[in-house]
Amino acid sequence: MGVDRTGIIGESPSLRQVFGVLAKVSPTDSTVLVTGESGTGKELLVRALHANSKRKGKPFVPINCGAIPRDLIESELFGHEKGAFTHAIRSRAGRFEMADGGTIFLDEIGELDLTLQVKILRVIQEKEFERVGGTVTTKVDVRIVAATNRDLEQEVAQGRFREDLFYRLNVIPIHLPPLRERDDDIILLGKHFLNVFCEQKQRDLLRLSPKAQDFLIAYPWPGNVRELENFMERISILCENSEVAPEDLPDKILKFVGHEVPKRQPKLALEGFAWPTLVDLRGQSGGLKEFMDEIEDRLLQEALEECGGVKNQAAELLGIKRTTLIEKLKKRNAANG
Repeated sequence: MGVDRTGIIGESPSLRQVFGVLAKVSPTDSTVLVTGESGTGKELLVRALHANSKRKGKPFVPINCGAIPRDLIESELFGHEKGAFTHAIRSRAGRFEMADGGTIFLDEIGELDLTLQVKILRVIQEKEFERVGGTVTTKVDVRIVAATNRDLEQEVAQGRFREDLFYRLNVIPIHLPPLRERDDDIILLGKHFLNVFCEQKQRDLLRLSPKAQDFLIAYPWPGNVRELENFMERISILCENSEVAPEDLPDKILKFVGHEVPKRQPKLALEGFAWPTLVDLRGQSGGLKEFMDEIEDRLLQEALEECGGVKNQAAELLGIKRTTLIEKLKKRNAANG
């Protein structure tokens, strides 16, 4: 049974099992609890769940329960009435109202305190709630999907998560396996991200050498898909050849697989480089500071030209932070202005 994967890439057996469950549960209105480590793509999976449901033409409303301050999360979820608290200058709908008819995604639900867990339980059971500071009961028709990287059964055992809410959420559990358990997908994802970033940076597509692929598979990927994506972006900027060799991989990977990390010699040590001399300095109109400023200006300009004016890439080439590059450019422009 085919499903709209909405950007989820992978063909490993463990991910195929996930797609099988997704195909069966998507057409229903059952509550789903998605578990998995950070960076595994839980939100992508929930978006795919919505895209394959009968509610796909209705709102999909995500909220990260761990990213909103505790004193604001209730208002974000349920809305508030004018005057409900100091800064409530007007009435405002919450995420549950916004999601009416569609799907609400409660990401990192394990971060909610017990008081709010009671209110979430009521919405699941009664399909109703009140805004903060309000007395009118609002009815909603929403499908609730939650996700967490915590072990909620352990949280229940330690009294940090309500047992009744856990069982209400855990009607259909879907576990996203970590990347280290998806060997078949590591290279598939790596090539995809590498192609995307090369196209974005308007450079020829890079190939992964067989040895580099072996190293990528051997690495355990503690940051999962998100970490792989970040590494591929870095390689797309720094790799100077058409093929990614082991030496182009981050030192973190090379050290893990026991590959000796090559010593990267600074540009000044390359054959053919000539150090400036006093003769060069005497040939300039200013002193040492002016001479060094001129060298720096030329390197800044060359890096910007090579990167098409993209400051992030120019800073990478120069081995400095983007903020440092911007400060240097500001000083140069001020001096020239």
